[in-house]
Amino acid sequence: MNRDPAPHHPLVQRLIEARQVTDALFSIVKPEFLYERPIRERHRIVFYIGHLEAFDRNLFDQRLCDLPAFDPQLDQLFAFGIDPVDGGFPTDQPGDWPSLDVVRSYGLRAREQIDRELDALTHAAGLGRNGAQADASEQLLNVAIEHRLMHAETLAYMLHQLPLAQKVTELREPVVTRAESRDALSSMVSIPAGATVLGMPRDGGRFGWDNEFGEMRVEVPAFEMDRHMVTNGAFREFIEAGGYREPKWWSEKDWAWKEAEHIEHPACWSRHEAGGEGDAWTLRTMFDEVPLPLDWPAYVSHAEASAYARWAGKALPTEAQWQRAAHGAPHAASGNFDFRSWDPRPVDEYPDNVSAFGVEGQFGNGWEWTSTVFDALPGFEAFPFYLGYSANFFDGQHYVIKGGSARTAQCMLRPAFRNWFQPHYQYVYAGFRCVRSCE
Repeated sequence: MNRDPAPHHPLVQRLIEARQVTDALFSIVKPEFLYERPIRERHRIVFYIGHLEAFDRNLFDQRLCDLPAFDPQLDQLFAFGIDPVDGGFPTDQPGDWPSLDVVRSYGLRAREQIDRELDALTHAAGLGRNGAQADASEQLLNVAIEHRLMHAETLAYMLHQLPLAQKVTELREPVVTRAESRDALSSMVSIPAGATVLGMPRDGGRFGWDNEFGEMRVEVPAFEMDRHMVTNGAFREFIEAGGYREPKWWSEKDWAWKEAEHIEHPACWSRHEAGGEGDAWTLRTMFDEVPLPLDWPAYVSHAEASAYARWAGKALPTEAQWQRAAHGAPHAASGNFDFRSWDPRPVDEYPDNVSAFGVEGQFGNGWEWTSTVFDALPGFEAFPFYLGYSANFFDGQHYVIKGGSARTAQCMLRPAFRNWFQPHYQYVYAGFRCVRSCE
């Protein structure tokens, strides 16, 4: 006798929807280019087709349900990604990877295996009951969902670096920009002295990653902060003033990196001769090459953002300053996030995405660099099922970024969420705004 299909547990439904997001991303790459490596620090695209399913299988097995191994070699091959500062660039060749048919077959079989077990757990009320076991099950499902959605963003900025000819460009969207330049975009607002709280309580009943737990109250002196993120137009002024040619604006390590890699401008910018009118700049969007939109946020590395801030006589905010400035912001209101677009919008596009102090657009449209080195909050405890998620990066070489981009899922716009990258990584959808002390 066939049983009636049970409605999906809300978290199972969210996992299904997250799969749809990542499946759609792979479909924008022409099949013959799925073995490309758009960013040298990362795996080839084909790895992620296998990784997302292997991660879920490895995570759930023996924790949420019993998932007998059907290909232990591929479980291991696709288990972990690469950190951009892990000690060298990968040297594998396309032929070192299994065929696309093998990878897709593995992923399909892993999904079918997982879904059978999740369906059985739902019918047995194993995902709906109360108690510690249910809490643990929901934690694992949340980890699977957010891990996949994080990779949806990683994949987006990876695919952004693919040549346009290697992508299906029917998804091209119009450029939204309104002005050559607007002085109002460079204004600052005053943030009064006061306390802010980093992290969240472990017993609060909300999901978070291990680095989010351990509330820490910080007293923040008064300061000023840019009302909007620094725009392409403002950053172009830094370039044209010789900012990339002056060592005094850069730390010693950042200057050495810039010189060694011949960095002269942000990663997606291109310079073109424009006769007597100076240089013209274009920007590579996900599916096009367009004249530089001057009112979009400037996506740059931490090193470039820091150099600009020094040149401007300001600084990058600390994590506590950024959090203090975001007080009262409706982080789930209007904004450019949750996969609503492929590219940024003008920095003042969403005036109701504003904090109690008048700082606009801190959630969405681009992550924002801080000057805070990524580290544990008080009482840090690594997830026992993912020991290295955060702890591997408490190395003094990564900086906290906050907020979110157009390709950040809404669930990760929570104020406690902490993202991080090393300072010489140019590809993240990350911009910045500056602060100035009131002392």
